[in-house]
This record gives sequence, structure tokens and C-alpha cells, in this order.
Amino acid sequence: MAAGKEIRGKIKSVENTKKITKAMEMVAASKMRKAQERMRAARPYSEKIRAIAANLGQANPEYTHAFMKTNEAKAAGYILVTTDKGLCGGMNTNVLRALTARLREQQAAGVAVEAVAIGNKGLGFLNRIGARVVSHVTQLGDTPHLDKLIGPVKVLLDAYAEGRVNAVYLCYTKFINTMRQESVVEQLLPLAAETLQAEKTGTGQHAWDYIYEPDAASVIDELLVRYAESLVYQAVAENMASEQSARMVAMKSATDNAGNVIAELKLVYNKTRQAGITKELSEIVSGAAAAAGV
Repeated sequence: MAAGKEIRGKIKSVENTKKITKAMEMVAASKMRKAQERMRAARPYSEKIRAIAANLGQANPEYTHAFMKTNEAKAAGYILVTTDKGLCGGMNTNVLRALTARLREQQAAGVAVEAVAIGNKGLGFLNRIGARVVSHVTQLGDTPHLDKLIGPVKVLLDAYAEGRVNAVYLCYTKFINTMRQESVVEQLLPLAAETLQAEKTGTGQHAWDYIYEPDAASVIDELLVRYAESLVYQAVAENMASEQSARMVAMKSATDNAGNVIAELKLVYNKTRQAGITKELSEIVSGAAAAAGV
């Protein structure tokens, strides 16, 4: 019964794998709820700071921040947000495919590319394709911290403010629901006026009047930088919520598949065992018949 012993070993191995995937599914489900709460908690801040930035821009039209000006440089910047770990289905693959399509368009137009990688998977991909990585941050853990993101992201923000890149794009996976995540490549800079004024619907033509301390330029400069950083933080929070949701679904699928494999292997084992028993009975009967004939 060497074949039967081998099948039993395979069944045991798949059962161990099933236990691991089931445990990972439960861990991802627990982390997913916390990540979703963190993502939703960050949204009011982003919406409020966008509304304030829109009001400031209307209240002080004679000053235009560098983030709202258009540059003529033949270079573009990309902030790529991915996960540090795998086992989350095709989530990273989808956002990297979307980024690759944009990079081909930029290459065809003769535009140079600079990239900031947030996450180990994205950093490895950019290094493999030979992209110019100006900064990166990995091992963010389960909770994103803005102080860890500001440094790497500021490299591209400063490059745009100095006119060395003509646009900055943000690539991440947007959380829709537990079963659906969407790969997004959206423009971060220049900040479009209609984007800033998206929160002003229903306010009519009224604009707030402000008293600036120390001056209007300093306040608007600081505010728009914080606004751009909040967009990056929100993207990272969305990506982490998408990661845990995708991992939970992937591990559930792996657990179900392991159960199917175990059932099939048990069926094969039972058939092999039954065939062995039938063969032994046939040999006994044949031997008894041969002895009786003698």
C-alpha cells in the first residue's frame, strides 16, 4: 500500500495548509474592520481641508500657489502605493498593470518618469523595470503614520514646486467594498480648481473672509502642502483596507480549494484501498481454489 501511504501524506499536507489559510483568513477579517474604520475616519479631515483650501483660493485670488500652476517640464512623477506582503489576490497586479500602461504612454511621448514607492511590492516592481526611484518607504505595518510618509512624498512635491516635473500622479487601490477594490491612477498635482471647489456646491457665491497671520501666502502654502499630504495618507489608508479585504477573500478561496482537494484525495485513497482489498481477496480465493483442485 505504498500508493495509499503517499496519498495519506498528501492529505495531511493539504490539511495543514488549510489550517494556515483559515487562520490567515480570520486574521485578515479582524484587521479589515480596523483598516476600514481608519480609512473612514480619515475622510472627514480630507473633505474639510479641501473645503478650506477652496475658500482660501476664492478669498485671495491674487495669489496662486505653485501646486496650482502648470509646469512645462518634460518629466512626470508617480507615487505608487502597494502592499509590503503578498497573498492578497490580484490587487497589486492590477495597480501595477494600470501604472505600466501609463508609463508606456509617457515613454511614447518622450516624458521622463520619477517615482516614489510606498510598499515593498511596488519598490521591487519599479526596480525590475529600471524606473528612477527618488525615494521609498516600506514596512508601514498595519497602521499608516503620516510622519513616515511626509519625507518620501515631499521629494516629489518639492520637485513640482521647483518646476522639475509637470505633474504628479497617485497610484493606489481604492476600497469600494469587501468584494471589490478598484485600481486608481489619479492626478495629485497640479491641483485642479474644480477639484478644490468640489465641496462648495450649495454654498452659493458666498466666500469667507479671513484674517491671515502672518500673511496670506504663508497660510495658503502650508495649507495646500497639508492638503496634498492628506490625499496621500487617504490613499494609503484606502490601500490598506483593500489589502486586508483582498487577503481575506483570497485566503477564503484558498481554504475552500484545499477542502476540495482533500475530498478528491480521500476519494482516490478510498478507491486505491478498495482496489487493494479486492486484489487480496481475489488472490485468496484463487489460492483456495487452486489448493482444492490439487
